[in-house]
Amino acid sequence: MLEILLIAVSLALDAFAVSVSSGISVPGFGWKQALKMGLYFGVFQAAMPLIGWFLGSSLSTYIVAVDHWIAFALLALIGGRMVWGTLRGGEEEEAPTDLSAGRLVMLAVATSIDALAVGVSMAFMDVQIGVAATVIGLVAFALSVVGGLAGRKLGGLFQQKAELVGGLVLIGIGIKILVEHLTGG
Repeated sequence: MLEILLIAVSLALDAFAVSVSSGISVPGFGWKQALKMGLYFGVFQAAMPLIGWFLGSSLSTYIVAVDHWIAFALLALIGGRMVWGTLRGGEEEEAPTDLSAGRLVMLAVATSIDALAVGVSMAFMDVQIGVAATVIGLVAFALSVVGGLAGRKLGGLFQQKAELVGGLVLIGIGIKILVEHLTGG
């Protein structure tokens, strides 16, 4: 459960960063907007691992011998991309100036693509996907709400550090999966 929670937090950090930016840039941003953003981000973050898990499960009989390498590669790739983007001073997510449904769907998809890849890797782990997807969605919802409200108060001070930590956590979990499978423990 701790691994699922760490994955959930790592996946939600993009949504958190966008929410902080929105809290800063959307005029009159408050509880209503924070809850609306959290709902969109939470639903997409929960749905993407389910989709990825179904895709990965349908292929699992063909690649069971290398599943730990696939899980490691996907998590290391996602985490590495997050770390690389932070270290090279990657582009900031563009904060919306309004929170229309179309804009929120676009942002929710963009911030949850990584969850799709994590869902594929979860198909090769001993994970209850319903529980994992629910935790991922709830964490994304909570961090998005908190991020939006914090954005109104704190500004964008923590965006890069949060993404760096999230990337390192995903890489660490990928390494742990690989080591456990290679050492039989």
